[in-house]
Amino acid sequence: MINAKIVKKDLNLNNKFSELKVNNIVSTVTFDISEKIDLLKIYNNIENTEYNPEKFPGLILRTKIPKATFLIFSSAKMILTGLKDETDAIKAVNIVTKKIEKVGINLQNPEIKIRNLVVSGNLHNSINLNKAAIELDTTMYEPEVFPALIYYMKNPVAVFLVFSNGKFICTKIKNREELRDAVSKFTSIIENYYTKNDDYIDMDDSNNEIFI
Repeated sequence: MINAKIVKKDLNLNNKFSELKVNNIVSTVTFDISEKIDLLKIYNNIENTEYNPEKFPGLILRTKIPKATFLIFSSAKMILTGLKDETDAIKAVNIVTKKIEKVGINLQNPEIKIRNLVVSGNLHNSINLNKAAIELDTTMYEPEVFPALIYYMKNPVAVFLVFSNGKFICTKIKNREELRDAVSKFTSIIENYYTKNDDYIDMDDSNNEIFI
């Protein structure tokens, strides 16, 4: 019987951070298996797959409901991306595991670990990024290259990309408890660099593609 489980299930966000939006959840999936699995067999028998071992050793498998992308290796280890809710990880893993077992590859006891939450939010205030970059440690700001200030938090470990219009992206967080802590600390720090609300313009700078 397939029974995927999430290790250290995450907590819900409280109302204080209700405007935060989870854009992507990155997870790893492992199984109780010692032998390698036949990726070519999966590719030949399951739809919505991509496999070119000459370019990359992993197989890509996509699911529609829930919408997710799996990167599967011959060791049976998987990387799962594209989800916005942790509970959907269990659904997606169960679907993929059943498909693989139907082609004769036995996978038992899938275990899911959340590795990274990518979250966006809005402070609804303009921010003086130049001043923040000068006064704060562990920041990087090169507006001629990229419009956001990058702030590295050590405890909990998190990376914030902050735009002058108050929108931000938070990544490197592994669970929502850490997320609450990180965003709370971040807002208490960055509010010292708010400009007057009269200067606030809700430009959609955060639509820039981010690669970390």
